[in-house]
Amino acid sequence: MAQDAWDSAYHAPVLVEECLVLLHGARRVLDGTLGGGGHSAALLAAGAEVIGVDRDPRAIAAARARLAADERAGRFRALRANYADIGVGGALAGERFDGILLDLGVSSHQLDDDSRGFSFREGTPLDMRMDAGAGEEGDGSAGDMTAATLLNTEGEAALGSLLREYADEPRAMRLAREIVRRRTTRPFATSDDLVGAIRGALGARSGPGDFARIFQGLRIAVNRELSGLEQALPALRDRLLPGGTLAVIAYHSGEDRLVKHSFREWSAACTCPPRQFHCSCGGVALGKTITRRAITAGPTEQARNPRSRSARLRGWRSAR
Repeated sequence: MAQDAWDSAYHAPVLVEECLVLLHGARRVLDGTLGGGGHSAALLAAGAEVIGVDRDPRAIAAARARLAADERAGRFRALRANYADIGVGGALAGERFDGILLDLGVSSHQLDDDSRGFSFREGTPLDMRMDAGAGEEGDGSAGDMTAATLLNTEGEAALGSLLREYADEPRAMRLAREIVRRRTTRPFATSDDLVGAIRGALGARSGPGDFARIFQGLRIAVNRELSGLEQALPALRDRLLPGGTLAVIAYHSGEDRLVKHSFREWSAACTCPPRQFHCSCGGVALGKTITRRAITAGPTEQARNPRSRSARLRGWRSAR
């Protein structure tokens, strides 16, 4: 099908056909990052039954509206949850799947909705919570830590470490000092405040590439995305049926590194020290990595959807 066949007003999913290839033959799939339901729609069209989870109630509503016919037919179910908590029970306790998909990052709708504060467009609030507004559902799951709170309260050293680790910023301490200096006279509240600090620390020649990278890193910190992914990966692996496939699309170097190293570790039969002559661990590989290297979007998709440029897809299959 055409690459834009699964797009909606809410989101343009990336690497859809590549995901379908990795998950070919899966009959029961968990879409751990439902978003607007684009990947789920493609999986349903391929014949799978899908359970989709998302921490954003607006994403759940958009996906349910789009996939209402499949929901009525009993082939699709949407649940409000964070994929990072799959291992602690809840509505999916005991559920097993022969396909699991994670599309990390944020949806097009979330980026384009200025009230969510994910972008560096002028005047947007420094919020960045994935589950902002979750309190409207009355479950108490919404976090209080917004991007503004983090920028206004974290110490200089902690901010520098955060910006270095999550935003890959080589001048992280310089930017952290600038943030701390500026907040003594006026607290950070909007994207303009952070863009001003970036320019103040990195110079007037800093531009959209720097802003996007630093805003992304701040969003990852606010939502504890790396620690959540680290917690989720083994839990999701253990939800796979024998021969089941876990596919993950990452957009950040830290996320992709976590996925790559986890898949490599699970695919190793022996965990003995490298210089040990004979194997004494008796280890057995849990499965195998099925992507020799990360799959990336082709030129046509990148031209149609620039947000696909940083996407990296990897797949792993459990042993039978």
